[in-house]
Amino acid sequence: MTLDTHQSVYREKLIEHLFIGELLKLSWLRHAATLEVSHGLIDRSGHDLVLEVAGIVRHVQLKTSASSSATASQKIHLGLCAKPSGCVVWIQFDKASLALGPFPFLGGAPGEPLPDLTACKVARHSKGNALGHKAERPNLRVVPRSGFKRLESIEALYSAMFGYDG
Repeated sequence: MTLDTHQSVYREKLIEHLFIGELLKLSWLRHAATLEVSHGLIDRSGHDLVLEVAGIVRHVQLKTSASSSATASQKIHLGLCAKPSGCVVWIQFDKASLALGPFPFLGGAPGEPLPDLTACKVARHSKGNALGHKAERPNLRVVPRSGFKRLESIEALYSAMFGYDG
């Protein structure tokens, strides 16, 4: 068992903290430290973070994978569609250095809701029951990589989320 699989929760939280740090650093350096960050205590409707800048509130579901990973899709919670400016940020990272980017993004313009995902394939549990049946997860949809807009930098992501240039 590798560190990647044995310590996956550790790595996921590490990537989340690095990501928040990059957003806060950008806000500090270019946007008068206006970014506010909140964590939800319970992940009931699919978001991990709530980010706010100048009245734009983003409920953000985070996904992570190594840049070298062949991950072809992500499971997205439908509850995120009901949130104002809900979005998904797929943080890709370099396994050797943990450098972040690119950032595939799924979401509308600032102030706009997440696109309707009900036409996407219904997700299934990854593990089967005693009979091997993998039950549907009706509140989750499978969104292929092609459904995300690839953003190369944290600056491009910040702009897509909050409407700032550079």
